Amino acid sequence: MLRKIRITMATLSMLCITLLFLDFTGVLHHWLGWLAKVQFVPAILALNFAVIAILVVLTFIFGRIYCSVICPLGIMQDIMARLRFKKKKHQFTTEKKWLRYPILILFIVAMVCGFGAFWVFLEPYGSFGRIASNLLQPIYLWLNNILAGIAEHYESYMFYDKEIWIRSLPTFIVAAATFFIISAMAINGGRTYCNTICPVGTVLGFVSRFSLFGIRIDKDKCKQCGACVRKCKSSCIDVKTMTVDYSRCVVCGNCTGNCKFGALHYGMMTKSSHNADETSGKDNKNDNVDDGRRAFLTGSVMLATTAALAQTQKKVDGGLAVIEDKISPVRNTPITPPGSLSARNFQQRCTACQLCVAECPNQVLVPSTDLTHFMQPTMSYDKGYCRSECNRCSQVCPTGAIRPISQEEKTSIQIGHAVWVKKNCLPATEGISCGNCARHCPTGAIQMIPSDPNDESSPLIPAVNTAVCIGCGACENLCPANPSAIYVEGHEQHREI
Repeated sequence: MLRKIRITMATLSMLCITLLFLDFTGVLHHWLGWLAKVQFVPAILALNFAVIAILVVLTFIFGRIYCSVICPLGIMQDIMARLRFKKKKHQFTTEKKWLRYPILILFIVAMVCGFGAFWVFLEPYGSFGRIASNLLQPIYLWLNNILAGIAEHYESYMFYDKEIWIRSLPTFIVAAATFFIISAMAINGGRTYCNTICPVGTVLGFVSRFSLFGIRIDKDKCKQCGACVRKCKSSCIDVKTMTVDYSRCVVCGNCTGNCKFGALHYGMMTKSSHNADETSGKDNKNDNVDDGRRAFLTGSVMLATTAALAQTQKKVDGGLAVIEDKISPVRNTPITPPGSLSARNFQQRCTACQLCVAECPNQVLVPSTDLTHFMQPTMSYDKGYCRSECNRCSQVCPTGAIRPISQEEKTSIQIGHAVWVKKNCLPATEGISCGNCARHCPTGAIQMIPSDPNDESSPLIPAVNTAVCIGCGACENLCPANPSAIYVEGHEQHREI
């Protein structure tokens, strides 16, 4: 019964949080957004003490159920562990449990010092977010586009077509590598990542040592057959000493469900149970690569290929001319989203989970390739601009890296300012009229003035009022020149105008 309850809850949790990353309409966020906010590290970064207290209390009472029911990366490991060949008789390998403490210390130091390019690799929620948004969302969009085509054939607009594109190749590669490595570790070693690398698993593992409920072994009924050991994904059971390492047990229920003698039970712990020695078995070697691993490798390659093939489609305008991609400008200061307050605040709190990137309807947010804030979202106006009526990224961020702002607040937040580049401007170089940037500026920060102050009939060029410009990027995106004759330079500290 314990195992069935855990599987049911984990399935619902995994399905809902995955859909949260796949959905591009913003509808599901109103119902499922809380799932991102109850993750352990995002709750810490958002200073959500109520969620932190609830998770710690749950662990203290029931053990590490967070890792097997709430954490999406932990549930993903359980799914991958099921690909293990069923007839294998060897138990999951025992991880180097001493390694988790140095990794936890490095993780904390990196967070305190603001080395986001390091600690985001270890954070489980962000790792799963990158896997979902980079590997799964292209498949989801592809299926959506098929339905949109079918609906259009029947003159229905229930679905609409969505462009599929790789926002950042380095981030895509990191997401794919993370998926392969963690999946391979889960297939061969079960919860090796959880109990060796994951800092959240280490912290909750310490709390679960003193949990009120846990797996107990009835020494009178136990025949030391080893069935529980072979099914334990955490390698936390030692049948020789009949003890359980509660710091690694994730209360999955596999052991209780596979014991033929009824020797294992989940119930109230005793003092003697907590004082029992931890398991210290030797590492075991696994057999050769099995069919299950080949299956998930093949499926993952197909997934990556689907996302790559989607990029080969060319966009055309009404006259069937190929629309060339914008050449991105080189900015001295990257642009962070409205509501992030400052580049420093954003860098310290962002887990690079890509939830805001996946939710951005204007395709403005893309993962950064800069090593100082690698994979954390930055603003790019190659495919669109930040519309004043959209505040979705601030509504979905669970960490406080982007604080919630209203549409009214957004129109007064200056995240950067426009800079005119004379050598790229058509009126200045070709002598032709344009004014596209001034026509589309939502704040009226750009005015067209004569290029020759003494000749009012001279070609008009843009003049930027930096005190009014909010850095939305409409001018940069809609400029017909390539590269753009006007671009946005970011601000380290945002301000209200």
